[in-house]
Amino acid sequence: MIDTHSHIYLEEFDNDREAVVEHARKAGLRHLVLPNVDMHTYDAMVGTHEAYPGYTSMAMGLHPTSVEADWIEQLDATESHFDDHKFVAVGEVGIDLYWDSTYRKEQMKAFSEQLRWAASRDLPVIIHCRDGLDEICDVFDGFGRTLPECVFHSFGGSLSDLHRIRRYGDFYFGINGVVTFKNAHVDDLLKPIGLNRILLETDCPYLTPVPYRGKRNESAYIPLIAEKIADTLGVSVEEVSEVTDRNAADFFKTQF
Repeated sequence: MIDTHSHIYLEEFDNDREAVVEHARKAGLRHLVLPNVDMHTYDAMVGTHEAYPGYTSMAMGLHPTSVEADWIEQLDATESHFDDHKFVAVGEVGIDLYWDSTYRKEQMKAFSEQLRWAASRDLPVIIHCRDGLDEICDVFDGFGRTLPECVFHSFGGSLSDLHRIRRYGDFYFGINGVVTFKNAHVDDLLKPIGLNRILLETDCPYLTPVPYRGKRNESAYIPLIAEKIADTLGVSVEEVSEVTDRNAADFFKTQF
């Protein structure tokens, strides 16, 4: 199994990161993808990757909630690092208006620019979308060229949202611990999405699956997510593991 969205480089893991990685290995995790947040997290992400070079890969981008008054400088600094290391995706990037819509236009501009980075580098995009699907679709509409491959990370939208997104491409959808939450109804979306378009993720340290909800999340909990998907789709956990591993390899254009 592959955790396609893990933030184990954040300070929540500073005291036991090695143990967390060992837990993941013992749980059957073959690889972790580490998406960046912003320039404040960049060094920690790189340091974690360098500590586990064969076990982790990195994605580079500017998170929408980090788009503020200095967003142009932040964006320039982010792009300047693409030649420093190998990145398997641009991300995580997108639109987040849940807490604050002050920088709505700036988020849209930053997202559009980072889509262009991905298209020019032939990289896929990890999209963070929270109360921002209208804006993401507006950016897609104005992109003016073929969109790069995308995954909608932590997808929890409606069926109509799913259909709307699919008008732009046969994209992937990241499914995490929210699928185990009783009233989230993410499991209702699994069949319409289809196993061949699902990527497993944790978004750790956030969105911890049941029965550990409320505690720090970690990549070792991926099997709990896989089990819920298997139960909902009526397939084996082994099939979920095999298909989602293949999906990850196809999406990131990398043999993990």
